[in-house]
Amino acid sequence: MENYDTVVAALNGLRSQGYTIDFNIEFDKLICSEKKIILHPEDFEITKVFRFEGDSNPDDEEVVYAVESKDGAKKGVLVSAYGIYAEATSSEMLKKMTIIKL
Repeated sequence: MENYDTVVAALNGLRSQGYTIDFNIEFDKLICSEKKIILHPEDFEITKVFRFEGDSNPDDEEVVYAVESKDGAKKGVLVSAYGIYAEATSSEMLKKMTIIKL
């Protein structure tokens, strides 16, 4: 699997691989408001994960997820903080975000 030094490099690399939808977590689902897409945990897989830790600032801790719908028609990215700045998320979504099927 590829490695990236920054969140921006990871996003650019994933976009070049077709992960072009920007997702956000909304408690129990992923959404892309711009394209009116909603994916529930049973609708998608996490195919890649890149974790970044700030060298000098713990506030710079983020995870970049590559997300693909189970039918393969939708590919996108989710950037999420972790630790104290993580979004409020359902237990089902937390479980989904920690299991990666490759």
